Amino acid sequence: MKPFALALEVTSAVLGACREFLGEEGFVELLPVILAPVTDPLRTTPDRAIISAYGQNWYLTRSMIFHKQAAVRVCPKIFSFSPNVRLEPQERGSTGRHLFEFVQLDLEVREATRDVLMDLGERLLIHVLEEVRRDFGRELAARGRELLTYPRPFPRISWHEAKKEFGENFEEALSERSSIPVWIVDFPIDQREFYDREDPDRPGILVDMDLLYPQGYGEALSGGEREYQPGRIRARIMRQGLDPEDYAGFLRLAEEGLPPSAGFGIGIERLVRFILGLAHVGEVRLFPRIPGAAVSL
Repeated sequence: MKPFALALEVTSAVLGACREFLGEEGFVELLPVILAPVTDPLRTTPDRAIISAYGQNWYLTRSMIFHKQAAVRVCPKIFSFSPNVRLEPQERGSTGRHLFEFVQLDLEVREATRDVLMDLGERLLIHVLEEVRRDFGRELAARGRELLTYPRPFPRISWHEAKKEFGENFEEALSERSSIPVWIVDFPIDQREFYDREDPDRPGILVDMDLLYPQGYGEALSGGEREYQPGRIRARIMRQGLDPEDYAGFLRLAEEGLPPSAGFGIGIERLVRFILGLAHVGEVRLFPRIPGAAVSL
């Protein structure tokens, strides 16, 4: 099978396996939100793709975080395969991990804790790998690629412990040195966005988590518990130096009442890259959008 054909077939299988697993877990699939008057602040990628229509500016979605928090008011478990546009700095085009247009499996669970979502994420990843191994074992073997069965629960390390042990580039170092997926938890408050929930018992620490693939493939999953109380959301917006007016619609939803929730996102292209052992995430897509790379179609 040609490499691109294999990547496309595995991608299709991954989407199907995710839908199957989440359907059995009681999730409802949402159609993705492509344009919105407000989107994820994502301070590490400040540039935004904007269009003007009907007398206002619309952002191309960078993540469905605010829509997920709103959606669990209606259904307790939701997910979407959400196209994201993040105008990454050009130098990230060579990392092997970055596209500026990609698809994320975005999910959210009402009244859930971080531990519940970590358990869900582990079971989801193992299910996907099992399904792909069953259907594409021969093709993977021909590429010298073996998908292992990882024992659960995956190990955890705090952000501060990881930085102390591995230095500034601890995520990269930890991923390279690990033979199984590993969680990073308990991020400092100024490392993440205002919607990430601060632990009420540990001021300055967020109830967040990232999952890293082994073998140097980097971030697999990112998420955590959410701030849902309007006063805390506003205070966090102000702490980040953002204008509350830019998030007025979300703040109104919070005033009306947002339930506690937790969720995460998984980059589909990164997952397929890991499965196939590809050098660059752009090899997963027929029409990749790599930061800084010229395209003709």
